[in-house]
Amino acid sequence: MSKSSRRPVLATALALALVGAGVLAAPFPALAQAFPNRAITVIVPFAAGGPTDVINRLVAEGMSKDLGQPVVVENVTGAGGTIAAARVANARPDGYTILAHHIGHATSATLYRNLPYDVEKSFAPLGLVSDAAMTIVARPDFPANDLQGLMAEIKRQGDRLNLAHAGVGGANHLCGVLMQYAAKTNLTTVAFRGSAPVLTEMMAGRIDVFCDQATNTTPFIRDNRIRSYAVTLDRRVEGLNLPTTAEAGEPTIAMSTWHGLYAPAGTPEPVVERLSQAIRAALREERLRARFAELVTEVASQEQATPAAHRRHLAAEVARWRPIIQAAGVYAD
Repeated sequence: MSKSSRRPVLATALALALVGAGVLAAPFPALAQAFPNRAITVIVPFAAGGPTDVINRLVAEGMSKDLGQPVVVENVTGAGGTIAAARVANARPDGYTILAHHIGHATSATLYRNLPYDVEKSFAPLGLVSDAAMTIVARPDFPANDLQGLMAEIKRQGDRLNLAHAGVGGANHLCGVLMQYAAKTNLTTVAFRGSAPVLTEMMAGRIDVFCDQATNTTPFIRDNRIRSYAVTLDRRVEGLNLPTTAEAGEPTIAMSTWHGLYAPAGTPEPVVERLSQAIRAALREERLRARFAELVTEVASQEQATPAAHRRHLAAEVARWRPIIQAAGVYAD
């Protein structure tokens, strides 16, 4: 082979090596066109059947249709989602192993002081997929008619009241931390294995206060089996006759349980964009949108489901929750 004929071969080999390292990505759309050629695994950090699992199985199904390859969900539970996140952070950055996580990914940056990865730097955000309101609820006979009345009771009684959560680092735990931070007092916290037993105990009058996803609490609220005070979004939730926390006079108690998908850091840009395109395609499907509505969960917009918007949102959430968790002094490790 002559020197002149070797040059294009060597140049192509070098370019492909740089693409694999994430140095050159945009000039090689063929890489994205070849991806994927086999099944993709979505690691979900929580048990099958829960809101995070159900939401991301719907997304995975839609992505599979768009990508033309199976997108398989695998549940890897434990340590507030950090075991699953570590597995993806250490996976080969080729787009075939991705993480589905919720707000707990952002808060784990502070809740866990010895993570084996960096919440922002070890991952390539692919796009947000959903946004769910939290609801503030109490036992049926709780002596407060509105949110300000509830917060007044919390301030007055302090640790004589109990506050339930379903695991440190979960969305309901974080919402409870936010309520205590706003009230500048501590309640007696009681841990449960999941939301269902909390709601059972609350209906029996043994749990005073709880903050959980509308997905879980809506049936109990609609049947008046528990007292309900507000939703924690900046907008009202269709189907629930509840004010927002801002409308109810407590604007600092604002949060949502958002979900997003991540690839390992170093995944080539064309692959990141192809996965993001598949997410956006999945979110346009009517079946998914109808099912999300049943789950009292909002579908992320097409702009929110982009890597850039997701990265900005993650950074903002990490920064927002750090002082709140540090002030509470409650850590998961």
